[in-house]
Amino acid sequence: MATKKESVQYYGTGRRKSSVARVYVVAGKGNIVVNGRDVNEYMPFATLVMDLKQPLVLTGTEGKYDVHAQVQGGGFTGQAGAIRLGITRALLETGCDRKVLKTAGLITRDSRRKERKKYGLKAARRAPQFSKR
Repeated sequence: MATKKESVQYYGTGRRKSSVARVYVVAGKGNIVVNGRDVNEYMPFATLVMDLKQPLVLTGTEGKYDVHAQVQGGGFTGQAGAIRLGITRALLETGCDRKVLKTAGLITRDSRRKERKKYGLKAARRAPQFSKR
């Protein structure tokens, strides 16, 4: 019988705005798959892909792990932020250097959300134009 080499999976959940990402990090060649598609095909902007890869680049594990992410809700910016936090949390499980990730500000969840609209205003803070006469 041939022995099957078991690959260890590391899991991290990331949230940003209204996006939620479930991220699995597995030993591999550095492929990043988001919702069954390659990250460069899924994300419309290269800056979002760079932002998403930041934890891997800082820890020096860019070519060592494959990333599989399932993300839902929100837009591309929120989804990229959610995946980044998920990758960071999964890398912490692998035993990567926490201090490097902490100084870059990647461990903390970005809790900013859209402000609600108030009555009497056109938007959250935008007031109707003032007319003297």
